[in-house]
Amino acid sequence: MSSAKTPPDQEPRRPASEPGGRGAGLRRATAAVVDGLRTAGASLSTPAGSTEPLLADAPKRWVRMLPHLIALGFVIVLIPVTVQVLTNDYGVGGGLAGALGVAQSAPLFLAVTRPLPAWWIVIVADVIGAIATMTADPGRLAPWTPMIIVGYLVLCCALSLRESRRTLLGVWLVTVVAGLVLGAFRGEGSQDTGVLLIVLSGAVLLLGALLRERGDARRRLVEQETISETERSQRTLLEERARIARELHDVVAHHMSVITVQADSAPYRLGGLPDAAREEFGSIAASARESLTEMRRLLAVLRSEGVPGERAPQPGLDRLPHLVEATVRAGIPIDLSRPELAILTQLAEVSPAVDLSAYRIVQEALSNVMRHAPGARTRITVSLDDNHLLILVVNGPSTEPPASLESSGTGHGLVGMRERVRLVGGTVDAGPLPDGGFRVAARLPLLPKDSATA
Repeated sequence: MSSAKTPPDQEPRRPASEPGGRGAGLRRATAAVVDGLRTAGASLSTPAGSTEPLLADAPKRWVRMLPHLIALGFVIVLIPVTVQVLTNDYGVGGGLAGALGVAQSAPLFLAVTRPLPAWWIVIVADVIGAIATMTADPGRLAPWTPMIIVGYLVLCCALSLRESRRTLLGVWLVTVVAGLVLGAFRGEGSQDTGVLLIVLSGAVLLLGALLRERGDARRRLVEQETISETERSQRTLLEERARIARELHDVVAHHMSVITVQADSAPYRLGGLPDAAREEFGSIAASARESLTEMRRLLAVLRSEGVPGERAPQPGLDRLPHLVEATVRAGIPIDLSRPELAILTQLAEVSPAVDLSAYRIVQEALSNVMRHAPGARTRITVSLDDNHLLILVVNGPSTEPPASLESSGTGHGLVGMRERVRLVGGTVDAGPLPDGGFRVAARLPLLPKDSATA
């Protein structure tokens, strides 16, 4: 029994409808084209979300009015010119020429705020005008008249500055199709302007889109820099507040430790205390120890990573001469003016928070002098005014170039000063002087140690 073998050229072909055949590929291509047309149609039917006029954010009023004036100028010029050329050169009727002139030119004023709806009006009017001119006189420029080209390019400028890339691509594709289709029906003796408008409109749309995207990128960069600067300022403020809290921990911990010792030793120092009083002192001591434990936990959270704990006692105004001496050795001539011995005794009774804040303010002021005005003569004045401590640090202009890297100081300059002054309820004024120097003036209330505010 023999079997006949079908020649290769006579093998049954796969139906076009089977999977993997040419029909499936054709369907996929058709679906892709339809999807692309649907997307382009959605883009062409959805104007930009913003309806603000072009250059609406300009600071000067005449700049904001410039797009309206330019559009109005084109409208005023193009309408009579279009009517004149259509009636005289193309032989179009006066009524139709007037309607086409208005429909092709007036939407340019609308394009300042809504360029895509204006484009729909103009493209329909341009196609009707092209049909009218080709049937009226086939021997001239076709399908687009010079007025159509000028108005359309102006409209493309407005579109490129407002709409997305996808919308601009759809506009250009419609322009290409309209130009090629109408150009196929133009008279043999007429000069083709379809390709000219295709090239010019594509160039204008591309150039305008690039300029708009460049402006958007620069605007986003400025916004990001503003946000970064705000975040950096906020971070600096939080870091300075955390540092102040760590410094005040020593002051508060000292008082809590005194309370604990006094409460623990009271039953032994004071004889004949009833049991209820002994239990009350024991409860006070336990609460004080618990508070100290919680403060240490909080301090561990506030302390920055890699920053060791400070073991030296917190400084005050009594350490001011040592600070001035160290700064003078660094090359800053300083004149220090302090109160008399009796006033210093009065200052010794001031709240530790005020004493510490005053010292840190002077320290930060001298740090700024070393950083921004090295070699400048500086005058430090510490005085009393009724119930306030006055601190004045004034430096002259710099005599040396600023150091490229300076690491002295304990806080963040003016931010730290303002936070420390706000902590004790005082005021601070800092700013440049006419001669090129700088002035820092702080006014701190003299809070007694035993006051509720302290």
